[in-house]
Amino acid sequence: MTDIRTKERDEIFREQNGQIGDFTFGKEVARVFDDMLERSVPMYAEIQRMISEMAADLAVDGTNIYDLGCSTGTTLLALDRSVPPGVKFIGVDHSKEMLEKCREKLEDHGFCRAHELVQADLNKGIRIENASLVLMVLTLQFIRPLYRERLIADIYRGINHNGALILVEKVLGEDSFLNRTFIRYYYDFKKRNGYSEIEISQKREALENVLIPYKLLENRELLLETGFRYCDVFFKWYNFCGMVAVK
Repeated sequence: MTDIRTKERDEIFREQNGQIGDFTFGKEVARVFDDMLERSVPMYAEIQRMISEMAADLAVDGTNIYDLGCSTGTTLLALDRSVPPGVKFIGVDHSKEMLEKCREKLEDHGFCRAHELVQADLNKGIRIENASLVLMVLTLQFIRPLYRERLIADIYRGINHNGALILVEKVLGEDSFLNRTFIRYYYDFKKRNGYSEIEISQKREALENVLIPYKLLENRELLLETGFRYCDVFFKWYNFCGMVAVK
């Protein structure tokens, strides 16, 4: 996807900092978030394309698509080209700075589909209504584990029969040896995309208590135990995984 405004380069962790605080989705991150995703998430553009491809089959006219953790609206824009015009989009994010960036981006692209942007803390649950599709793209990993089961149950209740949840997450390997190996491959990927050792190290420290990944099988079990009838993996790159679950 080509942005109308020039993307700003992510250099948040470029300078050595004596004290690293927890990662937040504030103004500084919102400003460079699109570049951060493209250089930090393997095959990000292909993941977006696959989500749009599945959404074209799953979205139903007269229903809603929710993007939980919509950030700057990249997924909403991609979906707009794929799903029927009678589908309403609802983007939800806890960060007002991300939602401001999302509004700017939708306006820049002349986005005219019926939609709402809602500020909400997903740790407190969410009310989902008449949804044919719910998306959580790199979002559940930031929800405190204590609240994940309740959040997935909220989503399940609001999805229509034959509707689906698409979940993309950073995941832990099933055993520690392969997990360490996959993480090394991931850091090599970030270096190839221009991040320095200092940037990788400082961001890892900032995310340590904020991003808490599950194993792929733990996420699958969570979805099936909530009640989804079918669940499958549509994307896997070392320690990143995309799953689709159908109600």
